[in-house]
Amino acid sequence: MASLNKVMLIGNLGKDPELRHTGSGMAVATFSLATSERYKNKQSGEWEEKTEWHNVVLWGKQAETAGQYLSKGKTVYIEGRLQTRKWQDRDGNNRYTTEVVGESMKMLSPKGDGGRSGDSYSEPVSSSAMAEEPPFQDDDIPF
Repeated sequence: MASLNKVMLIGNLGKDPELRHTGSGMAVATFSLATSERYKNKQSGEWEEKTEWHNVVLWGKQAETAGQYLSKGKTVYIEGRLQTRKWQDRDGNNRYTTEVVGESMKMLSPKGDGGRSGDSYSEPVSSSAMAEEPPFQDDDIPF
């Protein structure tokens, strides 16, 4: 049976990336990404906009790159996969979080916006990355 879990998003950061490191030193960056669509309301004839928010997680060197170069409002392209995690709140209730695990990133903000237009970094993310083992070589560079 064939299956595919692929997400491609272009949107704007809702907040600055939060950069942390695991116990073994692996960088992890998280941020929210807003994507919007415009459509014409069939009843009123007015243009309306709908915004969706996505939680994004980046690992390794691309997490470090995001922490260094991305900030609230910047436009970015993220390609990756969906992942749902189960966790417990303070009351012991099971909660679920669905997030986009980024496998490649391209910064799209114009240079005048403080962004580095056209810069991209793509790092294969495997299950070993989730086990805190770097999936990259030391000589890899982010751009």
